[in-house]
Amino acid sequence: MGKDVIIACDFNSSEETLHFLEKLGDSRPYVKIGMELFYAEGPDIVKMLKMRGHKVFLDLKLHDIPNTVNKAMRVLSGLGVDMCNVHASGTIDMMKAGLEGLKADDGSRPLLIAVTQLTSTTQERMQNDLMIDEDMEKVVAHYAYNAKVAGLDGVVCSPLESPKVHGVCGDTFLTVTPGVRFADDDKGDQARVTTPAKAKELGSDYIVVGRSITAADDPVKAYERCVEEFVDK
Repeated sequence: MGKDVIIACDFNSSEETLHFLEKLGDSRPYVKIGMELFYAEGPDIVKMLKMRGHKVFLDLKLHDIPNTVNKAMRVLSGLGVDMCNVHASGTIDMMKAGLEGLKADDGSRPLLIAVTQLTSTTQERMQNDLMIDEDMEKVVAHYAYNAKVAGLDGVVCSPLESPKVHGVCGDTFLTVTPGVRFADDDKGDQARVTTPAKAKELGSDYIVVGRSITAADDPVKAYERCVEEFVDK
């Protein structure tokens, strides 16, 4: 499976999303639909983007009791998304239940990945707010190991943690990494960040890039720069 750049379409309407995507011309990049857009537009936004030819990462970060996650995934499995996710902190049993809910009658399913620690979380916040005293890299690697045990395809983590995750879970276990910015961009509300080129060097399989592309003066140029740095070099 090759590397790819996923554009985070963190907009609040289908109109705004289409307005942005039309700037990219005939290009049909992999896109992420998060909570903001999905809650505003519902399943129709997924169907619309799939009809346009986009691969879709549905980023809803499910986290509930196993039965609820299983039933929610049964609903989401009918949307034709290419990737979706749960929170690894929901336990191995919850992740297994989500995976089972995603499977179609023929056994096919989208990729399922688990969020380890959000890239806005610092070591200090993890310790003070969540009462987790272990080192961030160790926590992320342990959550990734649990996701692998549950049968998932990979995790969401910072690019900085990709080497450790691959070391624990193997090279074929996917690392999907937000927290990616160009060197000359503001890092916004992210804490554990790096550039597309550095993410590639660290072994990320997918990078998720939002404002560096969506808020750029020239989104086409910004997207092409991401692809050049992360995929083509």
